[in-house]
Amino acid sequence: MSPATKRSAGAALLGTLRPALAALVLAALPGAALAQEMPVFRIEMKDGTISPTRIEAPANTPFKFEISNTGQAPVEFESLELKREKVLAPGATSSIVFRRVEPGEYDFFDDFHPEARAKLVVR
Repeated sequence: MSPATKRSAGAALLGTLRPALAALVLAALPGAALAQEMPVFRIEMKDGTISPTRIEAPANTPFKFEISNTGQAPVEFESLELKREKVLAPGATSSIVFRRVEPGEYDFFDDFHPEARAKLVVR
């Protein structure tokens, strides 16, 4: 195949694929918009305390915990039922995304300060 024929075939293929690529990009946009609308619950962990101590979240819907350690010591977000944990240094902020949680009540705590406890209620 000559270089001119290759270029012509490549252009034809690109012309055929262009509408499909555009459809894929447009299909992805609503998902991106939904990701921005995901409920965000802010949690402050500070030297043996968690605030708030109760969070209500929607069942079977993605949501995010934004966890901040505003204390002087490290903390560890821990939930055995949710199978999630995250260690944060003093002054650090991090997030945990939950894709789908069944209705129920789920305990979480600071594993470095076990007296610091809170509850996630999913309805």
